[in-house]
Amino acid sequence: MNALAWADRSQAHLWRHFAPVAGPAPQIFVRGEGSYLFDANGDRYLDALSDLYCVNLGHSYGEELGQAALAQYRELGFLSTWGNAHPATIELAERLAEMTPAGLNRVFFTPSGGESVEAAWKIARQYFLLRGENRYKGISRKTAYHGTTLGALGLNGIDHLREPFEPLLRGGVQVSNTREVALADSAAEKAAAVQRILAEVEATIQREGPETIAMLIIEPVQNHGGMLHAPESYARGLRALCDRYGILLVADETITAFGRVGEWFASESFGFDPDIIVTAKGLSSAHAVIGAVIVHDRVLEPYREPGALLQHGNTFGGHPVMAAVALKNLEIMTRIGLPAQVRARTPALEGWMRSLASHPLVAQVRGAGFLWAIELRSPEHLRRDATRSVYEDADITGRLRERRVLTRIAFDDDIPIINVAPPLVAEDVEFETITHAIREVLDEVRDQIEGGFALLSERQHQLQHQHQERMVT
Repeated sequence: MNALAWADRSQAHLWRHFAPVAGPAPQIFVRGEGSYLFDANGDRYLDALSDLYCVNLGHSYGEELGQAALAQYRELGFLSTWGNAHPATIELAERLAEMTPAGLNRVFFTPSGGESVEAAWKIARQYFLLRGENRYKGISRKTAYHGTTLGALGLNGIDHLREPFEPLLRGGVQVSNTREVALADSAAEKAAAVQRILAEVEATIQREGPETIAMLIIEPVQNHGGMLHAPESYARGLRALCDRYGILLVADETITAFGRVGEWFASESFGFDPDIIVTAKGLSSAHAVIGAVIVHDRVLEPYREPGALLQHGNTFGGHPVMAAVALKNLEIMTRIGLPAQVRARTPALEGWMRSLASHPLVAQVRGAGFLWAIELRSPEHLRRDATRSVYEDADITGRLRERRVLTRIAFDDDIPIINVAPPLVAEDVEFETITHAIREVLDEVRDQIEGGFALLSERQHQLQHQHQERMVT
């Protein structure tokens, strides 16, 4: 079946995520290899975003992962963890306890990152109930993404995702992220910014009432907003505040875990000492549907009391086949030394990314490990609220796709940010390809901005026409 036929069929019944029902037909991809995807026409595209920051191991190793699934299916295709257990899930929990920072020894499995966030919130709330306290609030950061299920939206800091579904569940509170730290020029200014943000967090705790706050949830590197991170003094300050007011510190490592920044968990790289880690994505390199909540011994204590029971569960958490695939994924990562490879290759990726900093349209380049953001500046004499529409009309994502590079531009708080997060098996040739494609596109957009905004709309129509022609061929 050709690409056009598949595209037509996709429009009949498939409801794609974050895609308009009445929008254009999708491009159809049929095969993967390493850092690359191949579409139904046989054309190769560089996956510069690990799809959704999740294909850590890349698009290879399917044979090994599939054999692990097959072996488990031959023994036991499904068993819930509601009162039962099976070897694959037990082994995976043991492996995670070995990999996490000291004390994080108990693992609760889920089907996804968003559901891991919700489970962590429930674990935190019931932790306090078991101690005789009714703490129900969760503090998160502005523009932080923590999932889109209705409960997780209460912690999601992205306004356009939250607002259509308000009123949300009670208890979500937002504080500033570390963008101010990222924009500071000197170490002294960064240190001062960290202190201001920590003071705001403490003021928020006091205003809301410490006795009502169950947890503070933080991504060690905040994806939305442009790969925001801060010096260890920030993490130590948050830990001190949580200890002072008896609040649980939760690290959302849905994106940052399993080698993405050069360690198994980014909490180790940035000085976090969390009570709970939530994760998914890289746990199986997205080859299996599985997430996990990893809980410190100190959080487990009240659950050890006679009669204590976590009032939470789901059908597929700890699915034996998913656990078997996740185990094989971690085995392969360990065998090829993937975190060490990321540490070794990060300077090269960083060098390529920072080479874009001198471009007239680039405001700042920042990131860590294999997570990078290129923040674009507003063209001169253009209001900030008009900047988004200009870059949307420029269709940077479409232009990069023309050059066979797949990534995305986000508009968090209307700030245009190109995201780069290749599979952890990517090498210098992929870094160079991504950088050259971005530079060519930015040159093209700069020329069109200087030549008149009308050209941008014209270019949008040209890209749509070319996409339709490609689907036909």
